[in-house]
Amino acid sequence: QVQLVESGGGLVQAGDSLRLSCAASGRTFSRYAMGWFRQAPGKERSFVGAVSWSGGITDYADSVKGRFFISKDNAKNTVYLQMNSLKPEDTAVYYCAVDKSPFGVVGRSTIVYEYFGQGTQVTVSS
Repeated sequence: QVQLVESGGGLVQAGDSLRLSCAASGRTFSRYAMGWFRQAPGKERSFVGAVSWSGGITDYADSVKGRFFISKDNAKNTVYLQMNSLKPEDTAVYYCAVDKSPFGVVGRSTIVYEYFGQGTQVTVSS
């Protein structure tokens, strides 16, 4: 059974940094692209960023480009989201997700991901 467990969220001030982790199990995750999404109250879940199965290719939403960075440790089955220069508008529940197909391309839509974690809350105060 596939499990994705996010951690590292919390309450921070604007300008601070946080690093989220997503520990994966139940699949050979070195073969799968991974994504990060977020959902703020009253809004739809939106794409934050994604990393290819090898970790060599990344893609980011315009709103976080240059501030957020994704890395993938295939030996540890863990994906990280380093978030710098946080803004109040980054406040949301953050979810990691795993691609439906092995060796797939990096995708921005939720439909290309098969499993999502339970999420971790990030709150940025002004």
